[in-house]
Amino acid sequence: MGELKTKPNNASVEDFLKAVSDPQKQKDSFTILKMMQEISGHKPEMWGSSIVGFGKYHYKYESGREGNWFLTGFSPRKQALTIYVMAGFKKYDSYLKNLGKFKTGAGCLYVKKLADINTDILKEIIKDSIATVSKKYK
Repeated sequence: MGELKTKPNNASVEDFLKAVSDPQKQKDSFTILKMMQEISGHKPEMWGSSIVGFGKYHYKYESGREGNWFLTGFSPRKQALTIYVMAGFKKYDSYLKNLGKFKTGAGCLYVKKLADINTDILKEIIKDSIATVSKKYK
């Protein structure tokens, strides 16, 4: 079984975000940084070269694969701001209806800019996702 390439490291979160070339994406990234730090109660740390993660949990699948991952995080990707919702989206249908303009992937919420969504609803999703994952992987 291969080892996870995406791991926490000592790279500077602030330097990483300051290097985001799109001014709106950079501003939104610092807003998400503050939001996730307040919600999670964890300091941000770089995971790999492009993900800002908060907190961590240890998972172990029935297959025997195990590792550590962040409770929540984000990445200012070229296409969109990627917000990691580790609990997935099944339980958030009612929230998503009123969230605004976004797309979802497995555990990812893709947003062009924060102005496109209701950030109060985003905060609720992040808060609940952290609680769900923390409870599942005590």
